[in-house]
Amino acid sequence: MIWLENISFTINKGDRAAIVGPSGAGKTSLLRLINRLASPTSGAIYLENTEYRQIPAIELRRQITLVMQESKLLGMSVREALCYPLKLRGMNATEIKQRMARTIELLHLPEAWLDRTEFQLSTGQKQLVAIARGIILQPKILLLDEPTSALDAGTAARLLQVLTELATNSETTILTVNHQLELAEQFSTRVLHLQGGKLLADSPAHQIDWQQLRQNIVEAEATAEQEW
Repeated sequence: MIWLENISFTINKGDRAAIVGPSGAGKTSLLRLINRLASPTSGAIYLENTEYRQIPAIELRRQITLVMQESKLLGMSVREALCYPLKLRGMNATEIKQRMARTIELLHLPEAWLDRTEFQLSTGQKQLVAIARGIILQPKILLLDEPTSALDAGTAARLLQVLTELATNSETTILTVNHQLELAEQFSTRVLHLQGGKLLADSPAHQIDWQQLRQNIVEAEATAEQEW
């Protein structure tokens, strides 16, 4: 895990924030802290003015969902993987069926996928299913680590449109880590630029010089390779 230093920012309801930076900048570490898979050694994290340590872990998990770049279905079928977290929350069969139908329609998941296991899905298909499993929980905050890394350009564009509608219509706050800056530029309303564990910039997306940002990241990665 990359150490982060003196990170301070505020994310508002409905924001679509892109966390960008070179490899090893601390982007995934930041997501893990937000989801409390790791704890800060100093400072504090707040959710709606309540300090994280005052929120029971089970309640925090109901409000924040993290979808990692490589998520597993643990031997379950797609249908079982989507239903399982809803059953854990005590939802009845009717509620689960309704959530399933909405999520499948939203992401245009083919009916044929539902009885497949992860071994019968491509990498891109597994990525979409993992994102569906995050969306079906209807969290207040959705954290996505490289959500388009295994998707073709058309599927990635459609997914970002779905996420944009989700943020707009339900005020879901979405934070993404994405090396594909052209997609981050299309999707985000906020940009957090990390490098070396530090927050270099926190800006509205429309104020970002994306060409300069690309150059900065390329130069940082080249420098890191030379030092290595």
